[in-house]
Amino acid sequence: MSAQNFWSRRRAAVEAEEAQEARALKEAEAQARDAELAERSDADLLAELDLPDPDTLGPGDDFKAFLTEAVPARLKTRALRRLWVTNPVLANVDGLIDYGEDFTDAAMAVENIQTAYQVGKGMTAHVEELARQAEREAAAQGADDVAPDVAASDAQEDTISPEENAEAAAASVASAEAEEVQEDEIAHSDVQVEDTPPQVTSRRMRFVFEDAEATI
Repeated sequence: MSAQNFWSRRRAAVEAEEAQEARALKEAEAQARDAELAERSDADLLAELDLPDPDTLGPGDDFKAFLTEAVPARLKTRALRRLWVTNPVLANVDGLIDYGEDFTDAAMAVENIQTAYQVGKGMTAHVEELARQAEREAAAQGADDVAPDVAASDAQEDTISPEENAEAAAASVASAEAEEVQEDEIAHSDVQVEDTPPQVTSRRMRFVFEDAEATI
């Protein structure tokens, strides 16, 4: 950062502070003057400012004298109202003039109106919010679909009678006993096979000679 840029910004900041102080001082003086003039009557102020009564003015009269800084706001308002009445162009608006309507926020929109449009982003935030709402709705719909199945299974379990529970328990016990008996039979059969001695088979001796073959 160069020294020239620093002092340039410093000079601009000082000038902005001085201008702000001057505006604040001017506004304070105007408020004090308005407070002083508010206690005086319109006739007294008109006589002091050497101005005619605004209600006596007609077409072609000069209303500029009421628009100076020395004239209080209430006298300016009276003069402008009289100007609107005496001037046919302002008093009889035909509705065909361009920009004849009040398109300010105060006239066309509610107070503190907000928009989802963002500079450089468009409607991104609005679209993202719609996507989040869709995801929440889908999750809620999935939960609603699972809940009836769980409730149905619980209801089915509740509808089983004690007799059916007893029968199911007896069937499981009988099945377990049958498996144990079958395992015992298999074990006994293995023992019998192992205890059975092997059968003795007869053996024969065979002699082979050069001239003849004899079998004993």
